[in-house]
Formats: sequence, structure tokens, C-alpha cells
Amino acid sequence: MVLIKMCPGRPMEFDRTVLVTGGSGFIGSHLVCALVQRHPDWRIINFDILDYCCSPRSLESVENRANYTFIKGDLCNSQQMKHIFNTENIDVVFNLAAKTHVDTSFQSPSSFHQVNTVGTRVLLAAAHEARHTLQRFIHASTDEVYGSSQDEVFDESSPLSPSNPYSATKAAADYLVRSYWDKYKFPVIITRSNNIYGPRQYIEKVIPRFVTLLVNDKKCTIEGTIPKSRHFLYVDDVVNAFLLLMEKGVEGEVYNVGGSTEIGIVQLAKELIKMVRNVPDVEVNDWLEYVPDRPSVDIRYPISCEKLQRLGWRENVSWSDGIRQTVIWYQGHQDFWPNAAEDKPYN
Repeated sequence: MVLIKMCPGRPMEFDRTVLVTGGSGFIGSHLVCALVQRHPDWRIINFDILDYCCSPRSLESVENRANYTFIKGDLCNSQQMKHIFNTENIDVVFNLAAKTHVDTSFQSPSSFHQVNTVGTRVLLAAAHEARHTLQRFIHASTDEVYGSSQDEVFDESSPLSPSNPYSATKAAADYLVRSYWDKYKFPVIITRSNNIYGPRQYIEKVIPRFVTLLVNDKKCTIEGTIPKSRHFLYVDDVVNAFLLLMEKGVEGEVYNVGGSTEIGIVQLAKELIKMVRNVPDVEVNDWLEYVPDRPSVDIRYPISCEKLQRLGWRENVSWSDGIRQTVIWYQGHQDFWPNAAEDKPYN
């Protein structure tokens, strides 16, 4: 059964219709809220299957807005996708629907292939068949498709070298999206972003995972002993990148979206321990617990964002401000994820 929720009193005509797949997820919900609030004359459709990492509370601020519509459904359902594109006159697509947890991708690679690759193919086909109104198809990918690097900084022309089932399915989806540009000149744009963080992110990701453990009087679990680092970007900055590319992005192009802050996972844990537990330096290591590493380990994913910056994008939220806002939010919303105290691996 397909659930469609439209707010009462919704006007019949809008200047633009935007479809966001995965709009109830972490990044998707922030994008949907920004679109609904900034563009009351646009109709914003959130299409989501409501997987375990989604919360209906993420859309509370917009769920009663006249320009917001929620459709529950499966991206891999070709008939449903065709119906949506045949009836909704969609102008812009943001494809954010994906399975993203690396550890889980090793356990269930077929489900990642189904959602990330097959789902993208189904969405592309439906959008292409109804492309008489479509102006942009923006596909959200990941820096992980480039693989790991010690020294090389990846730009958009770097070869893809994914190292786990998650990044492999995302790379496959990237190739599918690119093929529609090569063959049909379909108006696609691909983004590849660093680790995004901020309020409402599900607790399997490293920052909310560490904060949640600490709030529940548990130690930060560090996978393996090989030093690993990640670049982090606050969620508002990636939303601004999406909105900029919707208006100024060049069709057929790829844009890296990255943060300037690179931090080691152990260093990250120590910073969060000090912020959440307020312990002296000599006690910080007491809150670290080392656990076995995952099957495949990528050391770091450095990317260049010069191409996006030439369009006018800038990282506006500093690491110090962003991480403080994020920690405060999790401390004040400990009931947001009911299973927050469970011991799950992080990504």
C-alpha cells in the first residue's frame, strides 16, 4: 500500500515541483525542510520507504506546510515511480535514497545493490520517460567511490576505486547516472561528499555513535589500531551545495562537496569525551575501548572542492561551531532514537 500525505488547503498550482528521494533520512530531511521553508511557492515531495535510520520527527517542522507532500514507497517499484513521474510534473529530482552503513554492506551486499544501484536505475528510467518537465536530476554519491588515499587528493576526474560493497554499489549508480548523460544528454549532476554530520543523524554514524555512547556512560569504541581519519562537513553546508547546484550546476558534471576539517577517529573520540563527559586530560583514555576492525579499512578520503567553489559555494559552519551544535542537540534529544543505547558498530 502506498501512503500519500498531503496537507489540507494545499494550493493547486506551484511554480516548481521538487522530488526528494530519501527525504526522511538524515541529509534528506534537512534538504526537504530547507526547500519547504525557503520556497513556499514550490511543491516539495518527500519520497521515502521509512527505513530504520529514518524518523518521522525529522519532518515535524514542515509536515503541516501546504507545499509539503509525503509519499511512502519503494524506489525499486518501477510502477510506482512511473506513476509519480506521469502525474506530478516534476521539475527537479534529488536522489538521496541509499543504504550507507559500510559494516552492514558486508553482511548484506545484495540489499545495498538493490537500493543503491537498482533503485537508481529504476528512478532514472522513470524520470527519463517523463523528462518533458525535468530540469535537473541531482544524484548524491560519496567520496568513498574514489577509494582510500594516503597522499593523493581526489578531484572529479580521479578514477573510481571502491573498496567495500557500499561504495561499490554507489560507484555503479554513478556510472548509471553518467550513462544517461552520455546517451540522452539527460540533465544529471553527480555530487560526491565527505562525511556529513549534524543533528538528527542516526546513531550508527561515528559522531552520533560516540556521543550516544558517552551520554549513556559507555566508552567510545575504536575499530582496529590502524590510524584512520575523515573529513567532516556540517549538514547545512551540504544542503547549500545541493541548492546551489540545482540553480548553477552544469549538466553532465560531477562536483565534490567536502569539508576543510580532517580529524583522526581517535582524536575525534577524545574531543567528544571532553565535551560530553567533561573529564580531565589524564582520564580521557579511560573512555576509549578498542574493538576488532572491519574487513576493509580505508585510511582517508581527501577530495578537492575547487570546482564547486568556483560556482560560489563556501563552507560556512566551522568545525568548532558545528560539533558544539551537534553535541548539544544530542544531549537534549536523547529520546529521538529509541534504540540509542544499543551497542551497534559505527560507520
